Amino acid sequence: MKPVVQLSLDLTDLQEAIQTAEMAIRAGVDWLEAGTPLIIAQGMHAIRELRARHPDVPIIADLKIMDGGGLETELTAKAGASMVVVMGQAHPETVELVVKAARDFGVQVMGDNMAMPDSVSGAKLLEELGCDYVIHHIGYDMRTLRQQRGERPPTPLDRLKDVVNAVSIPVQAVGGLTIEQAIDTPKYGAPLVVIGAPLAIEAHSFRTAQGDIEGMLRFICEKVHAFGEVEIGKGSVA
Repeated sequence: MKPVVQLSLDLTDLQEAIQTAEMAIRAGVDWLEAGTPLIIAQGMHAIRELRARHPDVPIIADLKIMDGGGLETELTAKAGASMVVVMGQAHPETVELVVKAARDFGVQVMGDNMAMPDSVSGAKLLEELGCDYVIHHIGYDMRTLRQQRGERPPTPLDRLKDVVNAVSIPVQAVGGLTIEQAIDTPKYGAPLVVIGAPLAIEAHSFRTAQGDIEGMLRFICEKVHAFGEVEIGKGSVA
């Protein structure tokens, strides 16, 4: 799989999200994510607006589905999403219903392993339940509080190679990575490079970060797109 760059629009203002998305596409970003804050603030209207403006761009709806999976997937698919996110901590039946609805309505499923008892076995379970992608995710709140306590929080890189080798579907790593670390995730066999807070989005305010964000995104896209094909299920970093 050729590596792709995904921008997480973890914003609450719809016009700001639209403008940031347009900037990202100019910079070469491949996929747009309607982040959880945007969906909470703007609902399905945000997805419809992004789809209307970017008819050919894959759009991820980060609903973090925990229940009502079939209905929420149907609602999101009809709004124009390409992929929905379901949490691995949900009941397995919820994941199954998300997958079924996704097949019925022509979208794909990203299974998020955040806070699952074991990230590797959790990723395997998500694949077995029919997810198309695995999000290997270290949560924001846990990272923030541990840093405030002077503790070293885990990063997605700690077990990324193990997750990649455990599944045969594409993996993305999310949670506290630097620009350099995010760019390097294809070296681990994880071709889906996610850029969000705090790299392009202010971590504490749900606003687009200051500075030359378009230039930064263009740099990231050039670096990521320069990778060759990533063999799924095969980490390459020792």
